[in-house]
Amino acid sequence: MNKVTQPANGSLGKIIIFLGLLAMVHSFIFTAAFPCFSVVDEQQHLDLVLHYARADVPRTLTLLDSNTVPFLVIYDSPEYMQASGPIAPPPWQQPIASVRARLTDKMLAYQTLFQNHEASQPPLYYSLAGAWWQLGKQLNLDGLALLYWLRFLGVPLSFALVWLGWVAARNLFPENDFIQVAVPALIAFLPQTTFYTVNNDNLSPLVFGAAFLLLMKFWGTEMPGRRLAAATGLALAATYLTKLSNLPLLAVAGLFVGLKILGWWWRGRLRASLWPLALLLLCAAGPMAAWMIWCQTNFGDLTGTAQKIKFLNWSHKPFSEWLHHPLFTAQGFWFFLKTNLATFWQGEQLWHRRPLANPAVDSAYAALTLGALALTLAALLRPRSGFTTQQRAAVTFGFLCFVAMLAFFALLSVKYDFQDCFYPSRAQPYFTSGRLMLGMLVPFLILFAAGLDRLMKNFQATTRFFMLVMLLAFMLASELATDLPVFASDYNWFHR
Repeated sequence: MNKVTQPANGSLGKIIIFLGLLAMVHSFIFTAAFPCFSVVDEQQHLDLVLHYARADVPRTLTLLDSNTVPFLVIYDSPEYMQASGPIAPPPWQQPIASVRARLTDKMLAYQTLFQNHEASQPPLYYSLAGAWWQLGKQLNLDGLALLYWLRFLGVPLSFALVWLGWVAARNLFPENDFIQVAVPALIAFLPQTTFYTVNNDNLSPLVFGAAFLLLMKFWGTEMPGRRLAAATGLALAATYLTKLSNLPLLAVAGLFVGLKILGWWWRGRLRASLWPLALLLLCAAGPMAAWMIWCQTNFGDLTGTAQKIKFLNWSHKPFSEWLHHPLFTAQGFWFFLKTNLATFWQGEQLWHRRPLANPAVDSAYAALTLGALALTLAALLRPRSGFTTQQRAAVTFGFLCFVAMLAFFALLSVKYDFQDCFYPSRAQPYFTSGRLMLGMLVPFLILFAAGLDRLMKNFQATTRFFMLVMLLAFMLASELATDLPVFASDYNWFHR
């Protein structure tokens, strides 16, 4: 990997802090622009946050909590799902007499028909968000201000993620300032709309990013210390306790730990490594097993998904029908891949029942991603590409995470008959929720930045950074153009 010497290492820390501050501003502005409540199950996630805020862990897919319903009735924007027609002004801007009947009907519907199918999700994000909600109440916030306070939890998380991205890139590519800047810069300007809502996907890149960094240290150390082993195990446990869809990433992590154990056995070091290995496994498996037992006891299965699948009215297809899925056609596979990449970068919001996306921008992100990953993969497959042993391990890890997530989505796509579900549906039976891949954000962006670095290997350092700035400008400009309609909403924070 060619060395890049600009910017100077002495100023790099200041640049990262600046990028972190830009990430916070970016997060704040777009979070404030999106009204409540998005189509990505934000109502259910809010309900769980309020449960956890008072230490009430759900034991079944119950109806919405009575504390949640007033927020949904008053502050829910119809702009996400109403296809056409005039939008009524926000209830809080109208005389109560003129909206009482409408609010009463909405409250009755929420109380009797709206079941929380996310109730079995792991507890880590909701515990953190519940504590943040309680802090907001201590600050005497209420109503719409309190809802946006909860959303604004993403603002400090964005700074932490930028910093983590830099630390990971610096540890893996200490000789390459371009990659060290590109990874946190891409995080700071990432146009992912999920980050602007209440959603447990928001914590996944932080916890698995930490797990990735610790795993690479664990991998590169001949005999890891107990503190490193314990920290790695706890980071892996936190990944599981944040989002169940992170399981494919944990499978890749487990593969790497298994290969490390095999290496110790081959060199006759297995006995000497038993204590750190036991500590890692205890710290990782203990919290995971505890939550699995909770799900088995209260939801009837180890993952807690059986009741959710039943609620969604999905059914298992016979194995003989799997290969008839359109995913196994060229057109179907391209739709699956392109849509997952587009929603990984930009999210999957609807606005007036249509995707809040631009097809040309979707194609640009797909082309950029596949091009950069192809260059990185080509370098990985060449023995003299310039990658160190540690960098090869990290790049391989990132690729395996990417493939594992797509394979997981493909399995879910072909396994179920989605009946009359809105998404996925029989008409488009694909899992194309790129936000569910956000756990792999840090290792993925290292792959992406390494590909950009290979693409511009013959350019001067100044040119490389100029091209990076142009890419960031494209990301921000396309996001503004795509999301511009939400800024005019009377239901958002700017019009409160």
